[in-house]
Amino acid sequence: MSTSRLHAFTDDAMGDLDATGIAARIAAGEVTAREVVAAAIARAERVGPSLGAFACTDFERALAACDNLPSGPFTGVPTAIKDNTGACGLPTQCGTATFEAAPATVDGEFSRQLLDAGMVALGKSRLPEFAFNITTEFTDKEPARNPWDTGRSTGGSSGGAAALVAAGIVPIAHATDAGGSIRIPAAACGLVGLKPSRGRTLVDAGDRIMPVKVAVQGVLSRSVRDTARVMAEAERRYRNPALPPIRAVEGAGRTRLRIGVVTTSPTGSSFDAPTRASIDASIALLTGLGHRVEETTLPVPADYWDTFGKYLGLFTFAFKHNGRRMFGPDFDHRKLENNTRGLADLFRRNAARTPQMLYRLRRIGRQYVGMFTRYDVLLSPVVGHITPELGYHSPAQEFESWFERVVSYDCLAPLNNISGTPAISLPLHAADSGIPLGALFAAAPGDERTLLELAFELEEASPWRRITD
Repeated sequence: MSTSRLHAFTDDAMGDLDATGIAARIAAGEVTAREVVAAAIARAERVGPSLGAFACTDFERALAACDNLPSGPFTGVPTAIKDNTGACGLPTQCGTATFEAAPATVDGEFSRQLLDAGMVALGKSRLPEFAFNITTEFTDKEPARNPWDTGRSTGGSSGGAAALVAAGIVPIAHATDAGGSIRIPAAACGLVGLKPSRGRTLVDAGDRIMPVKVAVQGVLSRSVRDTARVMAEAERRYRNPALPPIRAVEGAGRTRLRIGVVTTSPTGSSFDAPTRASIDASIALLTGLGHRVEETTLPVPADYWDTFGKYLGLFTFAFKHNGRRMFGPDFDHRKLENNTRGLADLFRRNAARTPQMLYRLRRIGRQYVGMFTRYDVLLSPVVGHITPELGYHSPAQEFESWFERVVSYDCLAPLNNISGTPAISLPLHAADSGIPLGALFAAAPGDERTLLELAFELEEASPWRRITD
């Protein structure tokens, strides 16, 4: 299959504006919310089928919502809700063929915040089965495709959301992250992707019972100001007293930061040449801005992913063996993808050592957090190599091959989930082929403000490439 860029940007009510810009036009009376949502629907109908990024849509419902929108910072802005989170009236299929979901009767807690801020959901975005893959691909269904190169992965698990935002169908989309699922798609699709601190945003009930709470909710966007504005609105509606406030962040900070640069993979795999070049480019950019930069290494065991994989397997094991109780009597575990079954079997073989596994994860988290006694920010690549072609992380392959490739590629991002630290992927670089390469910046628990101020500074100093260029 030939590959190409594919986007929906055109001269309509949305133009090439971000969510903040669109909301400002609506508030000023230059366009109406209905005109904006109709434009987004037209884009979705034109480009969406080729991208494979929607799990389901309800365009009539979206247009009807325009008649009675709440007043908020994003009133009239079209979006999509990730298909592992409730959106009233739409099914939550979780990317799996193991059961048939009925329409949800309530919204998820964080998605409700987005809708209360005035956003209008066109539908649900696709994810791999139960979010347990770093690509949005399936054994017997078409994948979600990367708008920058339709032969490449969108990343995962928020791959459908990333494709919709990168292609210009919506300016911002809901996403979740339990091991890189916001930041990997952001890196693959040239977007801004912030994984908040543990406890910063509301999570759904299933995530609250995790022994080590790795999952968080957030958004994918094309601008730092959109992400910062979402975080400010989320904090206005829910403030965790255990974390320092972020407050409104509207520009670069003045403090010059101590930045540690991770130049080698903690899992022992090698970064490819484009990724190594992106690290050098980030160092040059930060040094030129006056930040104090030095190379460092992470004090975590090389086999940390083995422990993390067993932990993920705890949940796939629960899905496999308790699916009927969790998802309904029609749940059929025989339809699970290879990678889901493989993770479940990985846990089963090690189930007796679960207490040690949890202790080890918490110790790894403390080791990582300890880095912030020396540094304000850690910089690394988001992933170990350039975004692969479709099929490389396919769930159709044998589990052992899939797992080895995942560990090599997603070698850094899970550390922020294990430790509860915030981290943001910024689209600072690109390979010679033009495919985006993200830079990952992490900070101490609760310090999203530093990350957002640095992100504003970098966006101004080195503006992102546009898919329309």
